[in-house]
Amino acid sequence: MDRNADTLFKYSNAFSVSIGIVKDGKIYTKHYGEIDKGKGNKANDNTYFEIASVTKIMTGYLLANAVLEGKVNLTDDIRKYLKGGYQNLEYDGRPVTFRDLISYESAIPSVLPDDREIMKTFTDSTPIKLVQLNKSYSKSQFLEDLKNIKLDTLPGQKYLYCNPSVELTGHILENIYNKPFETILKENLWAKLNMNHTRFVLNKNEHLANGYNNNHILMPHFVSNLWGASGGRTNSTLGDLMKLLKFELERENKIVQETQRNVNNRKTNWFGYFWDNIYLTENGKYCYKHGGAFGNQVLFSVFPEKNIGICIIVNISGPETYGALSKSVFAIANDLLGFSR
Repeated sequence: MDRNADTLFKYSNAFSVSIGIVKDGKIYTKHYGEIDKGKGNKANDNTYFEIASVTKIMTGYLLANAVLEGKVNLTDDIRKYLKGGYQNLEYDGRPVTFRDLISYESAIPSVLPDDREIMKTFTDSTPIKLVQLNKSYSKSQFLEDLKNIKLDTLPGQKYLYCNPSVELTGHILENIYNKPFETILKENLWAKLNMNHTRFVLNKNEHLANGYNNNHILMPHFVSNLWGASGGRTNSTLGDLMKLLKFELERENKIVQETQRNVNNRKTNWFGYFWDNIYLTENGKYCYKHGGAFGNQVLFSVFPEKNIGICIIVNISGPETYGALSKSVFAIANDLLGFSR
């Protein structure tokens, strides 16, 4: 852990590095550096970070649970669970299904709210503009915009990473269970795993760790009024993420196994339920999910057949950060078991 943390500092340029490992059921965590340069405020297992898209794994778990409960089928037309028609959510007579949502092949455009004008030029001030845009964007606006989108290809044919499709899943889960999405998360996952430091809104005496861009400029935190299913609202700690990481290695848990299943029967790699990718390697499956906020990034990964999980958090977010995190994960895995991708 120490050696790989030193390397990660070098290639990520982060101020703070937190590493967690699950190996053979045991949890190991360690924290390096400081949140703010020169302040000596080292992170610990209870330091709050934005975990961004790592939330999608949790959303996938809730949907997998609904599938195994018989409340939905992956081949269902999602419009069965929406109010208001949405005749536009089909192409050439082929509707969007849950299988399309979880594999990022829904053909739903990836920008709601529409931030394309803001994103034409990305500068140090762009995150502030994005925060302002999302501050005024509501669930009702999302659903109205959803009625006006136009699919440009058959669902299930083309990969397009899409936050709106995950938010839509959160809305559908609310319709299925007749409860707020955060409540469904708490009851079905957070409470069961004793993830007592994972929530959408922090208490008054709790604070998110500062994060920086690759120019070491302090970045704003995410703001979202949507369901939170795609990751714009979840705050957690390395301590809690390790509980989730260990849970994802439970080979006898039917819901966990469903989330990591090859739902599209791909030969080489697949997506499971909202994972970024699941690779088949000589050492079995490698499942990972990357979460990127404006000022920090998380890489959450498991090697189920080897009973190993690795989670790394850095408080920097730039174009090269993910690559540095990925290299570190495989370096740690290689140290543990001679793993090669």
